[in-house]
Amino acid sequence: MLKTTPKRVIRVPAASENARLVAAAKADSDAQPLTTAQLKAMVPLKSVRGRPKSEGKKLLVSVRYSPEVIAYFRGTGEGWQARMDGVLGEYVSKHSGRRTPNAN
Repeated sequence: MLKTTPKRVIRVPAASENARLVAAAKADSDAQPLTTAQLKAMVPLKSVRGRPKSEGKKLLVSVRYSPEVIAYFRGTGEGWQARMDGVLGEYVSKHSGRRTPNAN
């Protein structure tokens, strides 16, 4: 049998109760309102989470490599895909006569 939770009801306090709650909050030294400078310094959490965005975006592609090639690069440890990209970038640099941005 499915159990459902009762719908939550949001109760808005009356004006007098709200004034009492605001006064109590302002009296608490640990719960002071933020200053204008503090509010301006805030940034959305989404903008500071995760990795920084790369200047040189990479493309997502599906490629098939021989098992020996994958085994070799995986065997080099963490970051093997970046090393593989570097090797391919060096190849492109040598054969095109110009340097690619991510070639080491």
